[in-house]
Amino acid sequence: MATELQTRPPAETDPILLSGALRIIIALFVIIPLVAVAVAIPVAWGGFLGWSDVALVIGFWALTALGITIGFHRFFTHGSFKAPRAIKILLAVAGSMALEGPITQWVADHRKHHKFSDDIGDPHSPWRFGTSKRAIAKGLYFAHMGWFFDEPQSSVATYAPDIAADKDLDRIARMFPLLVIASMALPAIIGGLVTWSWMGALTGFFWGTLFRIAFVHHVTWSINSICHVFGTRPFTSRDLSSNVAWLAIPSFGESWHNLHHVDPTSARHGVLRGQIDISASLIRGLERLGLATDVRWPKPLRLAGKLKDPAMAPRVRGYAAAVRAKAALVPVPST
Repeated sequence: MATELQTRPPAETDPILLSGALRIIIALFVIIPLVAVAVAIPVAWGGFLGWSDVALVIGFWALTALGITIGFHRFFTHGSFKAPRAIKILLAVAGSMALEGPITQWVADHRKHHKFSDDIGDPHSPWRFGTSKRAIAKGLYFAHMGWFFDEPQSSVATYAPDIAADKDLDRIARMFPLLVIASMALPAIIGGLVTWSWMGALTGFFWGTLFRIAFVHHVTWSINSICHVFGTRPFTSRDLSSNVAWLAIPSFGESWHNLHHVDPTSARHGVLRGQIDISASLIRGLERLGLATDVRWPKPLRLAGKLKDPAMAPRVRGYAAAVRAKAALVPVPST
């Protein structure tokens, strides 16, 4: 792995440069929700939290985070399954409401990340500045949020031409500013209507908008930073992607990141027994309802061959059944 990533330009064509105004907007979306998280506990302690606020946080967190994990990531970026037009549009809108950028740019950035993972050209590698303690600390910040302010942005024409060519997705990408407004305003509107009070609207905005946006953002960004430095790496991969168990539920299964980089198109990331992957379970539910087809479920025997420790093979979900199925197809030699 290269350690001079800060001195060598990314392998990028047709870079998109950030304007000063866009830099300010990005900074506001990063800093303001983060401040909301910082004051959330004392605010809640002071009685500024009701059941409607809890419902708004959970509801909008699930909607927008799953829009990222199932939609932007597993469906649009990696093609882990196919879905009808209505589901495609729903996932694109839900992911856009997470306020992590238009779908076209999000997919382009992530595909580029996989192409150059933890090497020169990776948009957000925490190893960008080297391997010393100071360099890793600087790299963790860069991978978590600092990369948003980096000049070269991933080219949509290069990394996401299929997304840009889809009329529905292109329209949703161009509607991103309106979806930002909707994502921020709806919790306040719903909170006000449910409680029929301005205070309900205010607390709904604080929890359902500011706190929720910060939570979703920083969990997502932790996959870029924490899950490329800390954690376990049971599978052999060409990068330093890792599994971080305590992030599994907040990230809906995205933190089983080591397997994801070994088998990017897999609809399931938590492939070992005991690894909770809520996104995969929901994709399974969509499949049973006929709303997800051609789902790319992991192949147990293939994954077992990529384990660093072969003794862990029985921990791969479906491994025993796959071994039995394979044995049934092998003729027993005569004695």
